[in-house]
Amino acid sequence: MNRRVFVVAVAASLLGASAWAQTAPPTRIRGTIASLDGQVLSINARDGQKVDVRLNDPLTVATVKNVPLSSVAPGSYIGTATRTGTGGSLNAIEVLVFPEAMRGAGEGHYAWDLEPGSMMTNGTVSGVVEASAGRELTINFKGASNTVKVTPDAPVVTFAPAERADLKPGAPVFLSATKNAEGQFVTGRVTVGKDGVAPPM
Repeated sequence: MNRRVFVVAVAASLLGASAWAQTAPPTRIRGTIASLDGQVLSINARDGQKVDVRLNDPLTVATVKNVPLSSVAPGSYIGTATRTGTGGSLNAIEVLVFPEAMRGAGEGHYAWDLEPGSMMTNGTVSGVVEASAGRELTINFKGASNTVKVTPDAPVVTFAPAERADLKPGAPVFLSATKNAEGQFVTGRVTVGKDGVAPPM
């Protein structure tokens, strides 16, 4: 899969989540791969449950790679999961820098389930301030804005292409799945960890 086709496919998957939400909200699944048997991906979920997910065709497989926090500049389109700190400040748990073709994906500020009480902000960086530890990013979305503190220990990643062959036992994964008429989880997109970098979202 060439890079342009890959980016368009991943963008479609994120934008598709909004369409899914109008019918049945997707279930986000995080964990490590137990096995891949034909079209069934078995995942040891982080809550200790084993979850089977049927993979649709065509299947988009992505991975993530680290990028420096210094690469996040005004004009960057990002998504960041946050926890609320003292005084209501938003502190980044992770930052995903979207490829340009994915600008606009999931724009807004909404609840996220990375950890209890976490939120997600997707938008365009309009300001960057160097802080005593890390940076403070101003993120604009849908006529509003948030300021998010990003410390040096927060993972900062972007998408990169991967293959079905990367869906190996023990690999960390993140995906959104819906249930079909038979009650099975199904998805056409999987983000898998490679080279020691796990999907942080």
